[in-house]
Amino acid sequence: MKYLLVIGDGMADDPVPRLGNKTPLQAANIPTIDRMAAKGVVGSVVNCPPPLPAGSETAILSIFGCDPRKYFTGRSPMEAAAAGIEMRPGDAAFRCNLVTLEDGDMPLAEKRLLSHSAGSIDGPSAMETTEALLGDSRFAKALADARIELHRFPAFRQLAVQHESDISGAAFIPPHDHLGEPAGPLFPSGNERAEVFANLMKLAHEILDRHPVTEKRRAAGKMPANGIWFWAEGTAMELPRFRGEYGMEGAVISAVPLCHGIGVLRGLEMVEVEGATGELDTNFEGKVEAAWAKLQQYDFVCLHLEAPDECTHNGDLPGKLQAIEWLDSRLAAPLLERLERADLDHRVLLLSDHKTLTATRGHGAGPVPFLLYDSRRDSKSGSTYDEPSGEKGPFLENGTGLLTLLFEA
Repeated sequence: MKYLLVIGDGMADDPVPRLGNKTPLQAANIPTIDRMAAKGVVGSVVNCPPPLPAGSETAILSIFGCDPRKYFTGRSPMEAAAAGIEMRPGDAAFRCNLVTLEDGDMPLAEKRLLSHSAGSIDGPSAMETTEALLGDSRFAKALADARIELHRFPAFRQLAVQHESDISGAAFIPPHDHLGEPAGPLFPSGNERAEVFANLMKLAHEILDRHPVTEKRRAAGKMPANGIWFWAEGTAMELPRFRGEYGMEGAVISAVPLCHGIGVLRGLEMVEVEGATGELDTNFEGKVEAAWAKLQQYDFVCLHLEAPDECTHNGDLPGKLQAIEWLDSRLAAPLLERLERADLDHRVLLLSDHKTLTATRGHGAGPVPFLLYDSRRDSKSGSTYDEPSGEKGPFLENGTGLLTLLFEA
């Protein structure tokens, strides 16, 4: 038996007036997924248990069978694990996004936060921007004084580790949940230790706002990477081994360090695909080939697609619909076809980890629909995969039970 977990990040949503009050899942053309739904089981599940934040950092922990109320210490330690960054006792990790702050002569605190990803900045531009920042003697000294190492990556997602850190009482705010709002009230706050990070963000904006690398992006009609944003703070964490719990090994295919990090901490293989960007232009075909190759090696494979979430954060509703439809036609369809052609019995768990709301461009709490399909059975439910269908089906109060369902344990 082969087990396939497919996560369409942020696919779930509320009804959208522009879609005739349908959700994107209802409006999208997803014949392969709906075929599985018609023969399988569609229900709803809570992956982000209150009072924890609604986001992939808690949702994917739940989906992978780990109660975030027990294991969650912050998002960034999981990303550090994916990058092979070893955290020592007393260390804290932080996401350091490259962001776009509003242009203008107003004070920085009044500038609106326009993009959590500097307009989905490309890898070379991200590396060029961080090089410019780290090459500035004032910023390099400020980092050293704060005992912070900044680890560079070819994406908007940078990672910082502070040694001898104390994050108690400090408040760090996710940028993607506050797009269009003035930046000042969102800066790290709560105590003097948080103020260190706020000052670094202010200095980074001073350095980058009129830097040649930033002006080059403006001249090309792209959103400038004129700021950084610290958030997702957390200390080192450990997760139980996947094999010990479920009796099998497996692989995780994703473009997102968080998803890979959870897999690594669970003892699963991290698979990186060339051209996998976490955006709508990701390498769909490369992901299919990687998933198929790992299904020959393991019985369990997780395939994660970030694009629906990023499109929603970017205010791109057509892009979200396209991402959902391509998940169906360019991921689910070819994999199902290969499994059927090879006459391999298989069970598929497909779901959105959390809601990402078109109305706010931020994450939303509450249940999301899941689909469980078994190639050996036909439930004759005639269901479709969307939020209303999920509400009519079985309800799981805790997403940690999803893998138990998938594995029929």
